[in-house]
Amino acid sequence: MAIELPKPDVILTHESDLDGLTSGLILSSLAEKLYGEKIKLEAHHNNFWKQRSMADKSAWVSDFTFETRFDKPNWLILDHHITEATPKHAQLIHDTGKSAGLLCYELACEHGLASPALERLVYLNNIADLFLEDAPDFVLAQDYANLVKTYGFWNLYEIIGGRLENLLDHPLLEVMSVKRSVEDPIGFNWSRNNVVPLSEKVGWVNTVVGNVNLIVHRLLNEQATPYPVLATIFRRASGVIMVSFRSKHGEALSIAQLFQGGGHPNAAGATLPKSVNNVPDAADYMKRMLNPKPAPKATGSGDLNSLASVLDGLKLD
Repeated sequence: MAIELPKPDVILTHESDLDGLTSGLILSSLAEKLYGEKIKLEAHHNNFWKQRSMADKSAWVSDFTFETRFDKPNWLILDHHITEATPKHAQLIHDTGKSAGLLCYELACEHGLASPALERLVYLNNIADLFLEDAPDFVLAQDYANLVKTYGFWNLYEIIGGRLENLLDHPLLEVMSVKRSVEDPIGFNWSRNNVVPLSEKVGWVNTVVGNVNLIVHRLLNEQATPYPVLATIFRRASGVIMVSFRSKHGEALSIAQLFQGGGHPNAAGATLPKSVNNVPDAADYMKRMLNPKPAPKATGSGDLNSLASVLDGLKLD
């Protein structure tokens, strides 16, 4: 039985990846079918999301970690990130084993929006977002994910006319395939020799060409570096500096959380402060955060001795 859905004033989704695009557009189509009108769609990066006011009376949210600040009546959240918050007022559809896109599609199917094209796209998105490397379509799924990384959320939105179905077998995938076959081997060989240590656990993978996710994936699989967590740093057109963390054994998330970020155990990310303006500055900032200087030991007797030495040095007439 389909759950009762509040009519949203706005649909909110994640701007940075394919899962945000997939889930946001599915919810947009669902709202249009249910209410006969297009509902405003907003897509946000993590840093702007944390600053956004949650004053809307009703909203649908996808691919953002559930927080108490949007635990409100008439709010619906569909997400898969780990959360410690428990909803008291909002409706939360949550499953850490599924992408946000899959959760949204399952809801849409309950309201008659199933289709072979959406089924295929949601399947590929699920592989890409959960980084299911053993799936037979893993490489193709990464090509789809790379479309958002390469062309950007809103550019891609305009190209497909706001309809997710139009992304299936899109000609731009040929560009991703050629880039992967030509650029990735070159990029891997270069990046393997240019990993910069940020701490004992974290290495920064410098990249110049190729699919960054697949290059990092291969570095981890082949244990080509001594670091259990590999970071990549990139600057968006808006000037915001983003960091992505990858690992094999669940270490990435805890590192991302040191930078107020989040994500999955082996695939997480963070937005650095506005004061960090470029990639070299980002690397320096991350080194300081990952290698804090130990606090000086407080020794009361030493402080008293120092004061006594000062007093002894004073000559009073």
